[in-house]
Amino acid sequence: MREFSLPALYEVPADGNLTDIVRRNAAQHPDVAVIARKVSEAKWGSPRTQSGGGTWQDVSATTFLAEVHAAAKGLIAAGVGPGDRVGLMSRTRYEWTLLDFAIWSAGAVTVPVYETSSPEQVQWILGDSGATAMITELDGHTAAVESVRDALPALKHVWQIEAGGVEELGRLGQDISDAAVEERSSLAKADDPATIVYTSGTTGRPKGCVLTHRSFFAECGNIVERLRPLFRTGECSVLLFLPLAHVFGRLVQVAPMMAPIKLGTVPDIKNLTDELAAFRPTLILGVPRVFEKVYNSARAKAQADGKGKIFDKAADTAIAYSKALDTPSGPPVGLKIKHKVFDKLVYSKLRAVLGGKGEYAISGGAPLGERLGHFFRGIGFTVLEGYGLTESCAATAFNPWDRQKIGTVGQPLPGSVVRIADDGEVLLHGEHLFKEYWNNPGATEEALADGWFHTGDIGTLDEDGYLRITGRKKEIIVTAGGKNVAPAVIEDRIRAHALVAECMVVGDGRPFVGALVTVDEEFLGRWCSDHGKPAGSTTASLLEDPDLLAAIQSAVDDGNAAVSKAESVRKFRILPSQFTEDSGHLTPSLKLKRNVVAKDFADEIEAIYQK
Repeated sequence: MREFSLPALYEVPADGNLTDIVRRNAAQHPDVAVIARKVSEAKWGSPRTQSGGGTWQDVSATTFLAEVHAAAKGLIAAGVGPGDRVGLMSRTRYEWTLLDFAIWSAGAVTVPVYETSSPEQVQWILGDSGATAMITELDGHTAAVESVRDALPALKHVWQIEAGGVEELGRLGQDISDAAVEERSSLAKADDPATIVYTSGTTGRPKGCVLTHRSFFAECGNIVERLRPLFRTGECSVLLFLPLAHVFGRLVQVAPMMAPIKLGTVPDIKNLTDELAAFRPTLILGVPRVFEKVYNSARAKAQADGKGKIFDKAADTAIAYSKALDTPSGPPVGLKIKHKVFDKLVYSKLRAVLGGKGEYAISGGAPLGERLGHFFRGIGFTVLEGYGLTESCAATAFNPWDRQKIGTVGQPLPGSVVRIADDGEVLLHGEHLFKEYWNNPGATEEALADGWFHTGDIGTLDEDGYLRITGRKKEIIVTAGGKNVAPAVIEDRIRAHALVAECMVVGDGRPFVGALVTVDEEFLGRWCSDHGKPAGSTTASLLEDPDLLAAIQSAVDDGNAAVSKAESVRKFRILPSQFTEDSGHLTPSLKLKRNVVAKDFADEIEAIYQK
């Protein structure tokens, strides 16, 4: 099939903008908790909002609207005008969502900045967008801004959340009337910019992707309607731990507000298990690495407790049970009995780790892998895989809750069209797409040629309109023998191993396919303990260790099972350290900068092909 579309389930209001959501919630669901914040008791007994720790405190729709308007008044009083760009650099926390809606309520445009960004990156994003104000979270963020402020003549204000910035905005806006903020809130229309999200960029400087209020309405409205059982007001909740500078994080923020269901925010995934247990969300939206960590941690714990064989049998049963669900006759009686036994012994405990109340998750950002998809559905926690880009305002395809096809990224967002070009490239059309690249008409024209957004991804559509992504157009490797290899398939399988942090397939113009592999430092210590290696061993000290080489070889063998012989990895090299954003090998959204890795590890790649 070359093209597939679904009718829209949600009509975008022509004269509306995203501030309508918080006003509607306060009017229609005044006492419903639309968001929750972490608070700790200050010395004088009053609650103080914080980004981590503390206890959860529900915030009603009425209270949230009042706090949004108070911050918006401060922005207006400070001189932030309609259409002005306001930077926001913070970890994921309550104030990020509060200030996002406040910026919109002041008629302005939010420009997210990753909290890990360097001063040079901060300068580029604020300078290119022409931001007139900036809100940071921590001292380090403010220092990064101040270090380049002389190069940012348009920047007039900097407020810091942890230095009382939200309270300062409240004081600034005391003389601004409710009528003034209501008027300002109503200025933006559906086709006006809501945010400029700078793509993290695997090559070159990030491009500012202009997403309109229409983009978010079309995206989130259709997702909520298609997945309505997951967005029941007053019953459902979602915990957001993704960075809000990434478009997927913004989807996780806006969609619950549109439903509305309760949204909780935490700054990272370091203590995710504890946060899930405390918040107990009914829905989780994450990236594959989160679900891989859950599986690998559970398996490693079982092995440490001497129950590794039981866990592996339970995992195999869950996968077989899930696959049987897709057959006309369903799981046979014997499999059902085994599944029920393991549900008591293993699956119920795994669901408890995920909070105990959830039955569904949505995964995006990278391929999940069929084995993990079947495993989670088999334990009673269905992970619905989706696919999207910054330019498509996050998900442009996702699996429906009632007709999942594991191994695909689902059907198109209702109201949009997916087309497969003659060369296999995935093309998109719909209201959710971005408007333009900020200050970059040449890139805009190239990306939106012929009225279709050219994703750069290669994929296929089946007879029911389910999309499979098989690789990136620019990442296709052509071996010396003329074989086209899409790296994503085998890389994802190899990376699923607990010991593997990253894998990059190489082989362009070479006689065979090879791979660079980095070791997950989080699991290395446990692996060393289990295999009798000296305490404190590092990857660098184990590069020639036969047990480590054998473990990575098993991961490679598993990856090779998913591809043809010509596409399989013949040789690999373990690198002494992980790829990180600080090392320059990962983008802020954790995508691999292949050209940088290839340049920095050229000798390692060359060594793969030496006889």
